[in-house]
Amino acid sequence: MAATASTDAAGAGSAGTGAAGGPGRETAGAAEAGAAHGTVGYTRLWRDDPHPLRRARWLAGAYADAPLATRVRDGELITSSSQPSLMARMLQALQVRDGDRVLEIGAGTGYNAALLAHRLGDTHVTTLDLDPEITEAARNHLAAAGFRPAVVTGDGARGCPLHAPYDRIIATCAVASIPSAWIGQCRPGALILTPLATGLIALRVADARHAEGHFLALPAYFVPLRGSGPPPQVPTHGLPSRPLLDDSFRFLLNVAAGHMEPVEALALWEHEGRPGRERYGVTVRGERQWAWLDDPEGAYGWPLGPPSGLQPGLQPC
Repeated sequence: MAATASTDAAGAGSAGTGAAGGPGRETAGAAEAGAAHGTVGYTRLWRDDPHPLRRARWLAGAYADAPLATRVRDGELITSSSQPSLMARMLQALQVRDGDRVLEIGAGTGYNAALLAHRLGDTHVTTLDLDPEITEAARNHLAAAGFRPAVVTGDGARGCPLHAPYDRIIATCAVASIPSAWIGQCRPGALILTPLATGLIALRVADARHAEGHFLALPAYFVPLRGSGPPPQVPTHGLPSRPLLDDSFRFLLNVAAGHMEPVEALALWEHEGRPGRERYGVTVRGERQWAWLDDPEGAYGWPLGPPSGLQPGLQPC
């Protein structure tokens, strides 16, 4: 299989960039430094390349603990293989149990689905992607590794009602808000794990319209769910440079993007003791969704998604 590699296309090192890798990253590709003067370059590497040095570079990248671009179209990163250590931590946080039915949003090359199928069995795993080329490649990789979970081509925001209800949903692409279809396709008590605002939110589902949970402590930078539009702009005007170097402050800017002035965010962050991601959470109540600090009914909350005229810093009650 051909593969394309990137240099830090979306937060290399500390995070993945969209879809999980393939069964054995040796089928995916290797990272190759190609950036110059702040630009991102791509070098195509191939498992069966006849040149031994290029094969060696491919092999080194395939086993590196770093994200890899696996599909680039017209210079745009379409899908990638997340950093393996991040994939492992996400699967650990998913807390799957025997008999759980799992939906993965973002098939990638099939690697996450292979791990889940190995743990739960083929019939308990569904992986979904919008691009038929990606799902076909993932299906082939999985079959070559001896796994045959359901591989479905479709809109990730709509989930996959055909194989619902689910006990776990894991997304390997970032969302600006939680798709209502995901919650509606879960059993009560199910867990949804998805990238949001440069973090990972773990939501416990109460019923088809309600879910709530906290962010994990680790950062996570993923490409957006395709078709969901670009992420909101994060303003930084009027801010000193030092706070912008702090990951916890940048997370607050992302989670409250468009709903709080940067100087207000800085004052809140300093007043509340520079909180880390784990102090933030998300609540879904029917049509309303918001992120919050410390308490869903507390003083600090911000609606998810694009600004809609709500006052910055106030929860949508």
